[in-house]
Amino acid sequence: MLNIVGRAGIMLALSAGSAAALEASKSIDIAAPPAKVWAAIGDFCGIAQWHPAIVGCTPSTQGGMPVRTLALKGGGTIVEKQLSRSDEAMDYSYAIVQSPLPVADYRSTIKVSANGGGSTVTWSGEFVAKGAEDAKAVAAIQGIYDSGLAALADKVK
Repeated sequence: MLNIVGRAGIMLALSAGSAAALEASKSIDIAAPPAKVWAAIGDFCGIAQWHPAIVGCTPSTQGGMPVRTLALKGGGTIVEKQLSRSDEAMDYSYAIVQSPLPVADYRSTIKVSANGGGSTVTWSGEFVAKGAEDAKAVAAIQGIYDSGLAALADKVK
């Protein structure tokens, strides 16, 4: 009986201590060939050239992996570490190391795919809310994706 109670207590403690991962994903079709779109976004620090919320990017490395420190419009910074990259598949994944955003354990992938004579760019991420309700954390990330993808489409037309 004590063993059953002990296991139940452990399960309760584990479930109380872990938050469910939230997801956000946005896609946009762009009337430009995939190679042109990838040329605009493939450089990990190139995000400063197309995302309207980013005014600068400082590249560095950490443990042999690329790191970018993003200067935000209006102040503040976000530090992100690239986790994987494929120029052939036209995608890269990264994690937020430090940021003022209401999220933690953030992992994201941005990918360019062929779509007829144009491209589809998909930006997706998983994270947990930090200091905000789940819906507000998801809305914040979706807003970043929306504004970035719209600006990217305008840039590569």
